[in-house]
Amino acid sequence: MNDMPAGTRSVVVEREMPYPPEKIWRALTQPHLIAEWLMKNDFQPVVDHRFRLSADWGGVECQVQTVEPNKTLSYSWDTKDLESVITWTLTPRGTGTHLRMEQVGFRTDQEPYYRGATVGWKRYFAALEQVLSRAD
Repeated sequence: MNDMPAGTRSVVVEREMPYPPEKIWRALTQPHLIAEWLMKNDFQPVVDHRFRLSADWGGVECQVQTVEPNKTLSYSWDTKDLESVITWTLTPRGTGTHLRMEQVGFRTDQEPYYRGATVGWKRYFAALEQVLSRAD
């Protein structure tokens, strides 16, 4: 399923969210909302679109790979030393949505990046939940 070389690891964060997939999709794909929970960006939900996420510590070069509205979104996530892919999967569950984020591509010699992503994505998810709680 993933094209990453052998010996890579992935970070997975999953949450049950009390919102419909359409609402979460907007928070994942609208630049002004992405800026509220992740980073400043010039994202567009268009396959092959190149975009940049920028923060105080630097930036991430990205390219959209998969867009299935309200279901799946994936994009490359490349920093100076890390080439990885982020995949968001939205699965309707009762009155809410199961949201899964997987970042694949951490080499075994990239333990600090792996640990950083493990901590960082939990913070991003918390911020995403804040945005969802007040977005209409």
